[in-house]
Amino acid sequence: MHDLRRQALESGKTVSRKAQSRQTSRNTSRANSAPNSRGPSRTASRAGSDDEENGNLSDGTSWSVNSIDEMLAVEDTEQTFAAWQADLADRIEEIIDRKRSSVQGRETTLAAYVRILTAQYAEEEIRGKDAELVAAFLKSIKAETSEKETILALKALAMTLITSPSDVIYDTAASSLKRTISDSASIPTKTAAIHTLGTCTFFGGASDDEILENMSYLLEIISSDGHFISAPDDADTVTAAIEEWGFLATLIEDISEDTEDAMDAFVEQLSSSFLSVQIAAGENIALLYEKSYTALEDDEILSDHSDDDLPLSDPDDAPAGPKMVKRYTAYRRTDQLLHILSRLASLSSRKLSKKDKKHMHTSFADILNSVENPTCGPRYQNAINHETGKRYGSRMVVRIHRDGVMKIDQWWKLHRLEGLRRVLQGGFVAHYEKNAVVFESLPIMITNDRSTAKERH
Repeated sequence: MHDLRRQALESGKTVSRKAQSRQTSRNTSRANSAPNSRGPSRTASRAGSDDEENGNLSDGTSWSVNSIDEMLAVEDTEQTFAAWQADLADRIEEIIDRKRSSVQGRETTLAAYVRILTAQYAEEEIRGKDAELVAAFLKSIKAETSEKETILALKALAMTLITSPSDVIYDTAASSLKRTISDSASIPTKTAAIHTLGTCTFFGGASDDEILENMSYLLEIISSDGHFISAPDDADTVTAAIEEWGFLATLIEDISEDTEDAMDAFVEQLSSSFLSVQIAAGENIALLYEKSYTALEDDEILSDHSDDDLPLSDPDDAPAGPKMVKRYTAYRRTDQLLHILSRLASLSSRKLSKKDKKHMHTSFADILNSVENPTCGPRYQNAINHETGKRYGSRMVVRIHRDGVMKIDQWWKLHRLEGLRRVLQGGFVAHYEKNAVVFESLPIMITNDRSTAKERH
């Protein structure tokens, strides 16, 4: 056991040839199955606010962020359309034309570019310039002249992809990103590159084989506690790898062959001394248990399955709703896992602040409940609503502006939400409303406080 455990605790705008071969299964997985993680932090992967602990996630992000993220905070959202368009055009020209540029100048330009793309949906403004922009970002990433410029270039690459996905950028950028993850002397740079690799794999045209290859790569980082990439026992890089593994796992419809090794790694990380690592590992465990159940096929008969293969009955299920059936065993020692999760859900430690302790208990109570009954999502409450006679069910919601409510009732939805918000931060709502790529990655019905449902088309 390494020191890490001993220390203080979908748009479809462009489709590649290889992407076409898997478009049907991938679309099904993205919309109905398993998509999902969280941003780098020196303490915890995401700080749980009181609203979040109660199941409410506001449209402003409360994710923990580092100094560069704070610098990139969305500030000027009231900027006029013509003003930000002109500003962005100038920044694009400066990024592409690197001649006589200084490190400080590139840092300023990249920061402004990321800030604009975060606050505004600018697909039309960068259309046709993607290749030149990506080439410029990769020059900054490869040169690694300063840590700040490198991290900003990584963020700029991620924002460009989420604004205008491409079927070729993965092939262009993947090797450079992995080289940075392995060879950079900067831990924050490694962490940012891991997150950008996840975004690039998700939105950059990677094939299913390439997705699985990168998940194996991330699992090596996790299993070795960062030693695999010369970041021994570093919580940030390990947390980032766990988060991006979960985010990419949501793209894979059948992950049964890869579940055993992944579960072994995540269960081991539950013993980490770092809360961010523990919670990220626990959320991936919940996702894998959820993915071990799928809907009963039209040609299947429910009575052909044993009671052990059926989830507990749920009064929330509509009579015509899909019946879920266990397809494989997610972990061979569920009894041992339940004991570990139960302990974490009630652990009392003086090393944790009151806020972190509450976050830990809430998170692992959710994870424990989902391992016991994999069809129950985050913030699931078994208590009966006396007015309806039904269980309250999953009570995690994202509030969109004043009246909109997005229900996060499955773990793949939480992983997708976290993955998107790591990149978009405070610009999540703006992109969710205007960016088809973002919406199709998390196509959830939005209701208002008067319970009137409306679904975006």
